[in-house]
Amino acid sequence: MNRPFKGRGLRASLTLVAAGAATLAVAAGSATMASGSTLRAAQGSSATTATCVSKSGTPARMGHLGGIIGAVPASKACQTANGSGRALRAIKSAGDTAEGNPPLIWHGGAVMGTQTTGPLVITPIFWNPPGHPMASDYKSLITTYLSDVASASGRTDNVYSILPEYSGTDGAIRYDIRLGTPINDTGQLPASGCKLNSKDTKSIYADGSGYNACLDDAQVQAETNRVVAAQNLPVNLSHIYVLYLPKQVESCFNAGTTTNAKNACTINFQPSAAFCAYHSQAPNGTVYANLPFPIYLSGAGFTCGTNVNFPGVIETPNGNPDGDTVINPTSHEVTEAITDPDTSTGWFDSIGFENGDECNFIYGQTQGTPGQFFNQVINKHHYLTQEGFSNNSFFSSGGGCLQS
Repeated sequence: MNRPFKGRGLRASLTLVAAGAATLAVAAGSATMASGSTLRAAQGSSATTATCVSKSGTPARMGHLGGIIGAVPASKACQTANGSGRALRAIKSAGDTAEGNPPLIWHGGAVMGTQTTGPLVITPIFWNPPGHPMASDYKSLITTYLSDVASASGRTDNVYSILPEYSGTDGAIRYDIRLGTPINDTGQLPASGCKLNSKDTKSIYADGSGYNACLDDAQVQAETNRVVAAQNLPVNLSHIYVLYLPKQVESCFNAGTTTNAKNACTINFQPSAAFCAYHSQAPNGTVYANLPFPIYLSGAGFTCGTNVNFPGVIETPNGNPDGDTVINPTSHEVTEAITDPDTSTGWFDSIGFENGDECNFIYGQTQGTPGQFFNQVINKHHYLTQEGFSNNSFFSSGGGCLQS
């Protein structure tokens, strides 16, 4: 495995999905990655039936025991709606089976949100530069979600309540979260750090539009650190900064052309299509997450949405497809950062899967009506996020993926 770049590394926590039978394999190479969400193959277009396809081996990963998870068929979940409005594959008391090779193993480092570090502050940064507006209801829903997660601190009824079973050199994780003041970042986009391909300027999003700019990870780090410094905010293991990119901005781990598979980018028509989101730690210690604008029902044949498990449908319990979709990778990345902030000395399994990777696209039992399914009720609000991984559940039952 290659060491992560910039000493710290970036682990890819993605959630990409290929429509039809095609899958995207990300070849291991010299590129170094963050921890992120997986790329998966979506099934058909029917909202009531799905074809289960078995995985073909272990997904290729890049970076330190991790990085990109190669695209795989959306097979294991096979969650479709029935007449009662629940997923056919209901959560088991023993926990749903994980995707990786559990258990999670501690690699000798620190975690976030302990008695020593203090409450964990999650600060969303909404980057909407000139020419790239970001809808107020999108920002509002994300902020409400993070506020609800904070308000529910100490409770045992959502995925964040699983985290206290893990500890590091700085003690045991506590479910003690605060919402930092949301930041509306209107700073201009820099010149593209990665080179767009003309094929990707349309049909990326469900409305037919595409990219007009491309940022590499160095630029994502730079903008996050610029905002943090301008706001005089702390850089330590008590703070994570979640940068939400605007629509039409592609994101790649590395600079250069997006036709190079090793660059690893968001959904596109190139072999570099690889991720939906990731978290990492910058060389100066800033713990951050990169949340590109969500892509689903894309002409490129991949998705970051719930149509992996609910074919042809984007579940939107709050009536905001973009906001409801991005909440899932937000949960994935934040919980991974808490348990593995530097992406190399925290908790991940023998093949590099972090807690979010273990349960990627595994939702368990859902409630609600088709098109508005949810599986998390946090502060009386409804959300659909993947389950969280519990070592305790895995050791006791062989399962591990739980809703709380």
